[in-house]
Amino acid sequence: MNRRRTRTRTASPRRAHRPAPEDPSRPVRLAVPDVLRLGLLGLRTRRTRAVLSALGISIGVVTLVLVTGIPASSGRALDERLARLGTNLLRVQPEPDQKPPVLLPDGVTAMAERIRPVMAASAVGNTHAVVSRSDRTDPADPLGLTVLASQDDLLPVLNGRVRSGRFLDRTTDRLPTVVLGYVAAARLGVPRVPRSPRAPQVFIGETWFSVVGVLDPLPLAQDIDRSILVGVPAARRWLGFDGHPTVLYVRAHEEAVEAVGAVLPATVYPLTPGLVRVSRPSDALTAKRAANGTFSQLFLGLAGVALLVGGIGIANTMYISVLERRGEIGLRRALGAHRGQIRGQFMAESVVLSLAGGLAGTAIGLAACAGYATYQGWPPVVPAATVAGGTGGTLLIGVLAGMYPSIRAARLSPTEALGAA
Repeated sequence: MNRRRTRTRTASPRRAHRPAPEDPSRPVRLAVPDVLRLGLLGLRTRRTRAVLSALGISIGVVTLVLVTGIPASSGRALDERLARLGTNLLRVQPEPDQKPPVLLPDGVTAMAERIRPVMAASAVGNTHAVVSRSDRTDPADPLGLTVLASQDDLLPVLNGRVRSGRFLDRTTDRLPTVVLGYVAAARLGVPRVPRSPRAPQVFIGETWFSVVGVLDPLPLAQDIDRSILVGVPAARRWLGFDGHPTVLYVRAHEEAVEAVGAVLPATVYPLTPGLVRVSRPSDALTAKRAANGTFSQLFLGLAGVALLVGGIGIANTMYISVLERRGEIGLRRALGAHRGQIRGQFMAESVVLSLAGGLAGTAIGLAACAGYATYQGWPPVVPAATVAGGTGGTLLIGVLAGMYPSIRAARLSPTEALGAA
């Protein structure tokens, strides 16, 4: 009796350690790599359709990167240029269309320099003379250029540079010599001053003037770009200049620009300060940049429309793929695949298709933006938010585009799918 009881007691633990049989009705879970492989299966078998579907997303992302990258590069170049030129330049001139016209006094430069924060000041005056390439040109056919009487210290105040030749000085400002602005030199056909002893000449009024210099572009004084600069003594002698400046340029300390601009009208024209206008040329460039930003917003909307169209194209492709692959869906359901696996397969296919188009569009957009910025001489800049937003947007589009087709595919029963196939 004791032996039998002992055998019975030792046999029960062995039975308890046997593994439980697996439940055949329990669905098998697919890992993420398996779902991706299933999603890529449909793309590999229909490559042309996949490329054309991803092309719509790529176009939208390329547009998005270009619309944000090019203005950002241009803005960075403008900021660097303003940093070099300085934003502390003020421009003073009489209000136009005044009767009688407002005439700034001859010593307006010295009056402005008495203001303590003013670093330097210089002025130009319109001589109202007509310039032409030769004395045989019709005077009634002007070139749209202005002849200005300039002081010798104008270029340092504007932070300008001479592209070729030299600027006016005490030696040349009494002689019939001129310095051409960048645009004026192009219109007169004198892009640079040759090193030969004989300098090129232009005909102003009734006198030939020798060209001694050509200036680089002046972003903060674009009127100088379209002007011919003559020394004040030479303008008085040969062009009948009356000595009254028409534009005064003032360079002040950065922190006191607003204060200097407030007192300049009463300083240079104390009789009626309201007839004198003070402007800041750097503000005009900033406003121009803001106007370009408005157009960028318009193109940004077009990029969003392109992404929407690309998403609709992917949704259409996925929906047709579900109709064409009902046999495959029915066979997989018959072999034990549950609805979640079918849904995950088509959702993965849609997301991979959209993400591939987004990454390709981002790469193309970055390369195109860098190439264009380099060609323009700008620093290539693409906001990180654009790249992240483009990639995240394509993921969202892929999810939304694949949602309905994947749900429809998961709802197909095995008999229905195999019977329709």
